[in-house]
Amino acid sequence: MAARRRPGRKITGILLLDKPCGLSSNDALQRVKRFYQAKKAGHTGSLDPLATGLLPCCLGDSTKFSTYLLDADKRYRVRVRLGVTTTTADAEGEVLETRPVEGVDEARVREVIAGFIGTISQLPPMYSAVKHQGQRLYKLARQGVEVERTPREIEIFALDLISCELPEIELDVHCSKGTYVRTLAEDIGRELGCGAHVSALRRTGVGPYREGETDFITLDQVEAMAGAEEGALAQLDAQLLGLDTALGHWPAVRLSADAAFYLRQGQAVLVPQAPTEGLVRLYDPSEQFLGVGCILDDGKVQPKRLI
Repeated sequence: MAARRRPGRKITGILLLDKPCGLSSNDALQRVKRFYQAKKAGHTGSLDPLATGLLPCCLGDSTKFSTYLLDADKRYRVRVRLGVTTTTADAEGEVLETRPVEGVDEARVREVIAGFIGTISQLPPMYSAVKHQGQRLYKLARQGVEVERTPREIEIFALDLISCELPEIELDVHCSKGTYVRTLAEDIGRELGCGAHVSALRRTGVGPYREGETDFITLDQVEAMAGAEEGALAQLDAQLLGLDTALGHWPAVRLSADAAFYLRQGQAVLVPQAPTEGLVRLYDPSEQFLGVGCILDDGKVQPKRLI
């Protein structure tokens, strides 16, 4: 008889994982899930295996709110190699073309990247997780198949040149969800007339979480804690952030005991001095996070997603 699988722990929280290079986002998530012995886990937006940096891992009930981090803006530090294009638009692909960059200087680079700030149209790359007729594009690309894709509008909030040591440049990118930094690098290279690909990529921020302001934790650190002789799970759990930290940019609404009771039943409640519109974080009188609500036209708070 096959051994019964142990049920995972019902642990809730967000781990700000610093994903290492060479590992897929799902592989990194599964390791976190195993180390935490968690029953449920999900991440909030894939990073390429080549990329490092912030991969928020949601455990337990926090997976119900992962969509808000998926929709959040992102920040990246990217090194772009000018003069070389590849099949994948990054260093993992095969070289397609090599062109000289002698006619490119820092002034020209600054001029070109300024044109990418704001709302722009991007064509999703073939090496991406976008689906075409039920299949991931990257799977088709590996078969040598290229299909027509629909351009998407994305927003580049800021694009700063950090260094210009030709033929490489380093950029700091603040962008909306759905932005492909590899495509951005390709498009910049095309505009410069020499082509380009991503040689290194690090995600430095997702929504309210930013490198330098919040500590990220590596897989090696997680593994070391999980292997501790005493208090392993307590050490791991101490690294988790409350799931409401992902929503810190929304106003907090504190409910009376009665209002909290009715809201948990799915009813809209009237809260004195509540915001007049938008999404809000909901707390009971003991400061326990209840979930997310929205303000209705009549001023009542309607539960939207509760723990």
